Amino acid sequence: RISIGTITHYRSFAQAYRQGTWDHDVSQNVSALLDAIEGTPPYRILDLGCGPGRDLLTFRNLGHEPIGLDACPEFVDMARRLAICEVWLQDMLALDLPAERFDGVFANAVLFHVPSQALPRVLFDLWTTLKPEGVLFSSNPRGRNEEGWADQRYACFYAPSTWQRLIEDAGFVLLDHYFRPPGKPRRQQPWLATVWRKRSVQPGG
Repeated sequence: RISIGTITHYRSFAQAYRQGTWDHDVSQNVSALLDAIEGTPPYRILDLGCGPGRDLLTFRNLGHEPIGLDACPEFVDMARRLAICEVWLQDMLALDLPAERFDGVFANAVLFHVPSQALPRVLFDLWTTLKPEGVLFSSNPRGRNEEGWADQRYACFYAPSTWQRLIEDAGFVLLDHYFRPPGKPRRQQPWLATVWRKRSVQPGG
């Protein structure tokens, strides 16, 4: 029900969403992910919740090898056409990802839609699909651990300390964090961006 409701919401205004977000500047987030990845580029990047393909296009233009993933069929179609990249139609609550495929996962404004009960499983899937020492980037609206329906979408607004505990429990080490948008007082920075490295030991191991 949560997946259907959230996906239906995005499907209902997919074109308007593309027009309203295409020019958003997330270069700070893109750089945070790429700067943390070790090894020689080009990097294989999974753009989780890629939407219409804005960031896929950015990664491709930078010379990397991105693959998109989204649960909204309209977004998948847009991303394939606009970014000219491989894009997978998958629900985050039922991911089917190859093991140790990606150097980095770019989860920009998407993981907060995952119910807290399902988050450990989703994070395990992301841990598994990352190569050893791979990097996970996430950006979520912060809050005080509120959870539920917001504007016809399911959302979790984690406190920074709660988010850190959840990701560390999933087998990641915190590399960096910052608040967005940049250059604003903290009270005007509702987004928490975090950068993580995959630990070599599997969660629970």
